[in-house]
Parts: sequence; C-alpha cells; structure tokens
Amino acid sequence: MSLSENISKLKSGFHSTFWVANIMELFERLAYYGQQIVFMIYMRNDLGFSEVEAGQLSGLFGGLLYLLPILGGTLADKWGFRRAFNVAFSILAIGYFLIGSIGMNIFHGIYGNMNQYWLMMIFLILTAFGGSFIKPSVLGTVAVTTKEETKSLGFAIYYWLVNAGAMIGPTIAYFVRDSLGNQFVYVVSSVSCLAMLIVNILLYKEVKPEGNVVTESLLKKIENLFIVVTNFKFMIFLLIYSLYWIIFWQEFIIVPYYITDYIDANAPYEIVQSWSGAGAIILLQIPVNLLTKKIETHKAILIGFVISSLIWIIIGIYPSIPTIVAGIVAFAIGEMIQAPRYYQYISEIAPAGQQGLYQGYAFLPIAIARFVGDPFGGWIYQTSKAAGKPEMVWYAMIGIGVLAAVLMWIYNYFVTKTESA
Repeated sequence: MSLSENISKLKSGFHSTFWVANIMELFERLAYYGQQIVFMIYMRNDLGFSEVEAGQLSGLFGGLLYLLPILGGTLADKWGFRRAFNVAFSILAIGYFLIGSIGMNIFHGIYGNMNQYWLMMIFLILTAFGGSFIKPSVLGTVAVTTKEETKSLGFAIYYWLVNAGAMIGPTIAYFVRDSLGNQFVYVVSSVSCLAMLIVNILLYKEVKPEGNVVTESLLKKIENLFIVVTNFKFMIFLLIYSLYWIIFWQEFIIVPYYITDYIDANAPYEIVQSWSGAGAIILLQIPVNLLTKKIETHKAILIGFVISSLIWIIIGIYPSIPTIVAGIVAFAIGEMIQAPRYYQYISEIAPAGQQGLYQGYAFLPIAIARFVGDPFGGWIYQTSKAAGKPEMVWYAMIGIGVLAAVLMWIYNYFVTKTESA
C-alpha cells in the first residue's frame, strides 16, 4: 500500500472530533503535569507545609481526580461529551488559578488570616471535580470516533499525546518556576485550560455511537458502581494494579525532594523527570504498541510490571541524576507495554453508550494509589530524612515494585488456569 493510500486510510479511520478531543487532552495534560511536578516543592518551600502535609494534599487531589471520573463518566454519558468538556475546563481554569494565588503576595491580604492547609484542600477538591470529566470524555470520544480497525491505533495516539503534554508541561514549568516562581506555574495551567474551553466551544462536534444505544438513567449507572465493587476478582485485579501506580507517582513525590535536597538544589528536576519518562514514551510508544499488540492483556500487564519495578533498583544502587534518568526510562518502557492495552481492554468490554462509565473505572487503581501512595511517599521521605537515612525511600519502593510483580504473576496464573478450565 502506497504512502498516499496509508494517509487516506488514516484520515478515513478517524472522525475530525477525534483530533479536536486529543488536542484538548494534550493541553489539559500540559496544564496538569506542569503543576504536578512542582506541587510538592511549592507546598513545602513556598507555602511552608511539611513533606507529610504536602503528601496528604497531593494524595487528596490526585485520588479525587482519578476517583471522581466514575461519577464524571456517568454525567458525561448523560450530558454529552461537549458539555462535559465545557464544565471541566471552566472549573479547571478557576481552580488552578486559585491554587497558585495562595502563594502570590498580592493575595496575602485576603488569605492572611485563613488556615492555608484547609483553604488549599478546598481549592484542590474544586479543581479535582473539574478534572474528573476530562478522562472519561476524551476516552469516550476516542471510542466513538474510531473504527474497529483504527481503535487500537487511536488509543496509542491518545496515549502518545498525553505523554507529549507530560513532557511539554513540566518543561514550561521549569522556565516559569525559575524566572517567576512556582505559583505562576499554576497561572500557566489556568490559561491553558481556558484556551481549551474556547477550542471546545468553537470546534468540538458531538458524535453519537453507531447502532441502537440504550442510555441508562443516572440512578441506574450509580447502582452499577456498587455491582462492580462486588466483583471480587475484578477488585483484586484493581488493588494489585494500584501498587504499580504507587511506584509511578513517586516520580512526583520523592524524586523532586531527593534531587533538590541531596543532589543539586538548582537542578531542573522538572526536565529530568519529564524528558526521561514522557520523552521515552513519545519516541517509542507507537512502535512498542505495534510490536506488542498480539500479546494477551494479562501478559502485557505482567511484563510491564516486571520492567517498571526495575526503576527503584536502578536508582537505589547509586542515587544520581543519571541513575534517576535511567530508572524513569525503565519505568516508561514497562508503562508503554501495558498501559494502552489496558485502556483498549476497558473500551472493548464497555457496552454502547457506557464508554464514559467504563473508562472511569480504568482510573480506579490510580485513585487508590494516589490516596495511599502520595501520603506514604511524603511520610517515608520525611521519616528517612529525619533519621539521616535517605536510602530508606529506595528500599521501600523496591519492595512495593517486587510485591506488585509477584502478585500480578499469581493473579495471572490463577485467572489463566480458571479460564482454561
């Protein structure tokens, strides 16, 4: 098949709304990862919170951001994705600005007599509510704007653009933080979301799924949430998967602290994390997707677990900028093997009209990881630092990585054995 025929096939396989939704996701991820990489340093160095308090706030924000899509997905199905995007970007633009405003001198007269911990918690909850509509709306759009033969590639493109945002956002954050301060990184995130609100209003066109679609009531969908929770095998799978994401998010909890406290206070930790992680995925995601697309879902996830668990072993041997880069690249390789296949699997089992609901469940393990892992990361770092034994953080992370890989292997063994029987 000629190059022109391949391009023609690519164009015909995706509705124009597919590209609009993915560009909006690119800028939303730019906004999210830009602020996330400076979050812990901003909380401690600018606002005066301890590492434990910063971890608690990060866990609340991240946990809600990935838990609420279960509800956000049902509302997105009911409202339509275009309206859900409008709500999301409006709230995100306001929320990010409010988070950054706490650290600005011009607002000290307003916030001076308030408890900043609880004030920050309110702003984070508001922002997380807005962000909860993004993922199910984007993934739901991908599901209904791709054809069967382009669906796998569609999710690979989506994941590639997510990581493009994850690399560009922290890179911009470094230059903004270096010249203006951490609080102004949140202004950039706010402006980015405001721009995407305008793009959504002007360019996004609602696409209905093909065939006869029975849209369930919101009450029925909420009832379905409790039915899923009672699925013991599925919940075990999600709990094991959450261990994987606990490891990942320490790149935003432990790594910024360790680099600035023990390696180089002026190091561009934002670029170190984003270019080695997201950068590797940008270069290799689509080729890896093509090479591993025939691997069964459970096996792909296990392979990803094993490879990603190497990150803290590599770093723990000799903590330095080069080993941190190598460790994060190792994690990225494991991530790009299993993550897109996971999203594709969720999309395949979702009934028509319920893509948002099912895609919301795809983020439940990340929600668990953020609620538990972020506070744990803040606590283990503060404890290790106070004891004068920073190497303890690496031992803890190595243990979690090995445990996750072993448990997933056991799960795969019994699931495969049951399915064969």
